Parts: sequence; structure tokens; C-alpha cells
Amino acid sequence: MTLKKLMPVMLMLLVGCQSAPEAVQKAQKAKVGPARSLDMETLCKGQAAWRYNTGAQKINVIGFEQFQGSYEMRGYTARKEGFICSFDADGQFLHLSMR
Repeated sequence: MTLKKLMPVMLMLLVGCQSAPEAVQKAQKAKVGPARSLDMETLCKGQAAWRYNTGAQKINVIGFEQFQGSYEMRGYTARKEGFICSFDADGQFLHLSMR
């Protein structure tokens, strides 16, 4: 191959090697504030009340834990049935686990 034919190929390789800006992971930038955590608690109580067929006022949330990419709320019903509500890094409800 001649140098004239090889130059465009080399130029394309160099352009392809440029580094793209690093994306910030959601778990590093997402912070749930007090208002959002209250919304999460209300949603958790509502989901647990529906699942256990009771009123939301009979649901107690006792713990809020943050992990690398998610949140969990622990609680129990008036009949001492335990549960955990899971949320993603943005505070969106994922599921309710019965314990």
C-alpha cells in the first residue's frame, strides 16, 4: 500500500482512539433529600398496607439504609409482620419483600 492510501486509514484510527468523557454513575451523584425520603416512606407504607390488607396508619417504618446503588426501608405491621421496601438510586420504588 502506498502512503497516500494508508493516511486516511491511520487518521481514522487516531480519531477512534480519542477518549470519551467519563460518565458519572448514578450511585455516585444521586442523593435522596428529606422530602424525597418522606415520599419514599409514604410509598412504602402504602405498598405494605396493600400487601398486608391493613391501613397505612398501622404500618411502622423503623429503618432507612443507603447502599451503593439502592435504598431499603425496614418496617413492620401492627401484627408484627416484618417487611423491607427496596428503592433504586433515584428513589423509585422497586419491590416489597415480606419477612
